Amino acid sequence: MLRAAAARRLLELDAAGQLTAGHVRLAASSVGLSERTMWRWLGRGRSTGEVTPPGRARFVVDEALRRRLAYWRGNVAALHRELVAAAAAGGPPAPSFATLHRAVARDLSAGERAGLRKGEHAARAFDVFLRRPAAYRNAAWEADHVEAPVEVDVEGRLVKPWVTWFVDCAANAVCGTAVTAGPPSREPVLAALRAGISLEDPYGPPGGLPELVRIDRGKDFLSKTVTAALGVFAVRVQDLPGYTPHLKGSVETLNNAAAVMFFAGLPRYTQAPRLASRKPADPDAPALTYEAFVSALLDWVRWWNTAHEMDSLGGRTPLAAWLADPAPLATVPAGDLRLFTLEDDGRRRKITTKGVQWRSRCYVGTDWMTGQVGREVRLRWMPHHDHEVEVFDAGTGEHLGTATLSDQASPEQIRALHRARGARKARLEADLRAVEKTRRQRYAAQTTPGPARPLGAVTAAEAAAELAHAELARLARPQLLPPGPPAPGWVLPRLSSGVYVWQEFRRMTREQVMQVIPAYHPVWAQARLDDIAYADTHAGHGNFRAWAKITSHAITALNRLGQQVPDQEVLRWVFSRLGGRSG
Repeated sequence: MLRAAAARRLLELDAAGQLTAGHVRLAASSVGLSERTMWRWLGRGRSTGEVTPPGRARFVVDEALRRRLAYWRGNVAALHRELVAAAAAGGPPAPSFATLHRAVARDLSAGERAGLRKGEHAARAFDVFLRRPAAYRNAAWEADHVEAPVEVDVEGRLVKPWVTWFVDCAANAVCGTAVTAGPPSREPVLAALRAGISLEDPYGPPGGLPELVRIDRGKDFLSKTVTAALGVFAVRVQDLPGYTPHLKGSVETLNNAAAVMFFAGLPRYTQAPRLASRKPADPDAPALTYEAFVSALLDWVRWWNTAHEMDSLGGRTPLAAWLADPAPLATVPAGDLRLFTLEDDGRRRKITTKGVQWRSRCYVGTDWMTGQVGREVRLRWMPHHDHEVEVFDAGTGEHLGTATLSDQASPEQIRALHRARGARKARLEADLRAVEKTRRQRYAAQTTPGPARPLGAVTAAEAAAELAHAELARLARPQLLPPGPPAPGWVLPRLSSGVYVWQEFRRMTREQVMQVIPAYHPVWAQARLDDIAYADTHAGHGNFRAWAKITSHAITALNRLGQQVPDQEVLRWVFSRLGGRSG
């Protein structure tokens, strides 16, 4: 502390007999103290040897208070209320709110306070990040996927496309870009990588082989295909920890710049300010077609490279800075670049009269495959591009040519297939929504403590009917015998007939069932009374029409099994015919 150092120097002059008022006045003004305060410090130093005033006891935020502050999500007022309540219950005295607030501000940094309120991402806003040392072109690239916050029209559907790009860290130049209408995979990574390495029109410059590529644990970038393609060119891949965008600042800067400078100016921008109802200002705005979006994005990338002057590059554009760099370029021939970024499963295949088979499909070369039947070949392909494969000789590795799918469906068939799949998906979603409504349980609103009270009245008859159906489903044995026609010698009860007038009858009691059913039909004359009671409990319920159905199905079962008397196994199969399912 400078003030203490100044006071000690004055004490040394005082001990040597050289101290003057001018010395005290000069030292006090230099450290921001009044002359009177400095003389008071000197007096304390002469008597006690301590030049600075003794520190006052102050309230400190210890580990326990930090955890309670974290419990309250960084809310100092809530923590103070807890301390006051604890003091009222006999605990230690609570500090005043102002004292607690000053202690939190003094003992916790702004980043720590923000982290307690909103988490790690909020705390990072107060961190200091270092810049990587300046390097030469193609020393390191950074790659990333970014979902465009814009809805575009893809075959009548509104989707948000994804952009994959590689950025040179030295010049901030976008070397390779690829766009997909759906979630990205290794295919757009390879496409953007091939565009980035190529120096030929329409891709480069910038371009060439990088020495290092940084990514943040993206499974697409770490796939075997991508790492193998980069490994062929001896390009190292640096896998950064997840959720650390500050470690690949070049591509994150491009992502943020694209959001503000390009995406925000497109129609159907999903992050545009909304109305008070949280609806977009123009929900019916026409969307760009997918082709128009890709064209606009590539034009913006071209503008970024050739016309956007950056202060960090000394007022130059990324392309100008990249071209001015004297570092030598490593390049790859176009033919090798295309083939080395393809997948290969390592299998040998033979060309047959139907072509070469891959994934249960036949691929045919239009001009080069004639006379090649029986030749062993290996296939390489771009991921997800099932319409064509590249064919190589299995022994020499010579590239023979391209083979295309022989029986590829027409665009009309593909659209019809997508429509059918969409209709099936809609039906399934409707069924699932209907089922979830039956599961939903509502509860009554309460203003006093008490157990939750379910709502939704069900009559006793509805509950009994549903439980009876569930019981039938549990007891049903539909696989007891295979279905078939009844025997010609049996007389089956009529299950329905023309009705002149309806006459209501009461249900039979159990005693009436035991008397009437054995006399009703010969099939029940020899049956055990326990089995008759079993059937009445689970299906008959004293209803004569129900017993007619039971009798009809029982006759069918007995005929097929060659039995004369129904037992409980037969009756359980009968239950399955009455609406139950196998349990």
